[in-house]
Amino acid sequence: MVFSLLLSLGLSAAPVPASSASVPAPAASPEDARAFVANLNVDLKRLYTRASTADWVKSTYITDDTERNSAAMSEDVMAYVGTAIKDSLKYKNVKVDPETARMLYLLRVSQSLPAPTDAARRAELAAIAAKLEGLYGKGKYCGKDYLAGKDEANDKRHCRDLQDLEAVLARGGRYEDQLEAWEGWHSTSREMRPMYERLVSLSNEGAREIGFNDLGELWRGGYDLPPADFEKETDRLWNQLKPLYDDLHCYVRAQLARKYPGKFDPHGLIPAHLLGNMWAQEWTNLYPLVEPYKGQSSLDVTAALKAAHYDEKKLVRLGESFFTSLGLDPLPESFWERSQFRKPKDREVVCHASAWDVTYSNDLRIKMCLKVDEEDLSTVHHELGHAYYYMQYYKLPVLLQQGANDGFHEAIGDAITLSITPEYLKKIGLAKALPKDDRALINVQMHDALEKIAFVPFSRMVDQWRWDVFSGKTSPNEYNRHWWELRAKYQGLAAPGLRSELDFDPGAKYHVAANVPYIRYFLARILQFQFHRALCRAAGHTGPIYTCSIYGNKVAGERLRSMLAMGASKPWPDALAAITGGERELDASAILEYFAPLQKWLKEQNKSQVCGW
Repeated sequence: MVFSLLLSLGLSAAPVPASSASVPAPAASPEDARAFVANLNVDLKRLYTRASTADWVKSTYITDDTERNSAAMSEDVMAYVGTAIKDSLKYKNVKVDPETARMLYLLRVSQSLPAPTDAARRAELAAIAAKLEGLYGKGKYCGKDYLAGKDEANDKRHCRDLQDLEAVLARGGRYEDQLEAWEGWHSTSREMRPMYERLVSLSNEGAREIGFNDLGELWRGGYDLPPADFEKETDRLWNQLKPLYDDLHCYVRAQLARKYPGKFDPHGLIPAHLLGNMWAQEWTNLYPLVEPYKGQSSLDVTAALKAAHYDEKKLVRLGESFFTSLGLDPLPESFWERSQFRKPKDREVVCHASAWDVTYSNDLRIKMCLKVDEEDLSTVHHELGHAYYYMQYYKLPVLLQQGANDGFHEAIGDAITLSITPEYLKKIGLAKALPKDDRALINVQMHDALEKIAFVPFSRMVDQWRWDVFSGKTSPNEYNRHWWELRAKYQGLAAPGLRSELDFDPGAKYHVAANVPYIRYFLARILQFQFHRALCRAAGHTGPIYTCSIYGNKVAGERLRSMLAMGASKPWPDALAAITGGERELDASAILEYFAPLQKWLKEQNKSQVCGW
């Protein structure tokens, strides 16, 4: 069966002699293990390239045909990797060199969506996965368009996509307008629910076949820790940060209660549609409402970008210039030819920002539907962080072409964004006057916290929901209820209206629909500040870390490059030690150090409030 599978994929396998069935297999040796891994890397690079190419086409040109092609390529990868993992178990007790051992470990935890051995069930899983992401990308709400000023009496219908509906929430305004936009987008995921239930069943079956109790245990097994210990570690980090989040929540809730009197309990949960973001994961659009000191000098980066006549490509060039200032190479010319910077007008695409090395050979690209504004300036730096990681390790064997853990990959670009300080913006011509006093500092930190701190509990709870679903702790008839229980527990948020098990609100988030593990973003929030503090020290910065920009510092750039070049060749504590100069544990103290001025201010403001929920 293995031979016929490999042959069908255009891969090679030595024929098995007819008499071999009656001859005991020789004991596996270290040389066998090294040869196995070497052949595996060759085959995987071919398969990953085919699948990544199909995914790129599907994401930038969504049709039934491109979805079907992507599913077929994914199925090939699932089949090969599933068989390879089972074959690798013969080397479990063989004493091999550290690099071979590392690649065998990474192989075992490599699949975020492991497939069953049965060909029909494997094909079904691949098709479901492609369909779910396609439904998300094509999602539109076609309700009465009173938000656009249409005449309701004529019952005219106008379909709006996610970007249109997000714009309603970003503007704020009428409570009812935001509610319709929120409910409209979340209605698009109802169709996903039965497909997602089937995806859970099939992927759990695949996870059990390779030695895990369920898919969640497999996901938690990819962090160089026992899965149970990893979950405890995320709880430890969240408990470090929860007091700061609680202070921010209390202050923001009070401002919203003043704007929308009588609409919700000012001492309870905040309705999720009022926070300026479709998933209430980042609250930066609320800044005009919650700005601590009105009229103080503040930086309007969006206005500055427009005044300087930035377009989408120029915005990306600006991001590239930060990395090259650190001594890293420019992006390859093919990046500028092959990336998607704008939303096409002639076809459906997935606008969710992502970075790619399509062929695992420095074929770098980003896929975005860029807006020329402050938010996407940060997003560009985030995505280029992925691209520069790819650029540094693409010559490694393909199994090692990944971050030290997935949180590292997400943290690189975000660490760079912490260097987008007022001083940096002045250097590049996007700011004229710099903040001059403590009030201006609190304004800047509030703006940053609405993105950085507001996001922490959301990034912790998304995968908690999936871990509970995968383990069976949450049954299919409780999907939506448990989603909102966790959002209340971690974020202090409530659904903005009645929700039922006919809804599938988790699927309204891309990473659930596309089966992308999310705890990486929680880890990245911790790591980006830890990285920033370490790189600032390497650069010789001696003041508060919130005043530090490593822009132009080649010493910090070399520290960064040396860690990126490691890829996944070493366990993540080794990579962390390389960039930090010796730290081997995740530590949220850098975040608390960074936001210490704001937290002190928040506690003063909240003295008259009843905080908590």
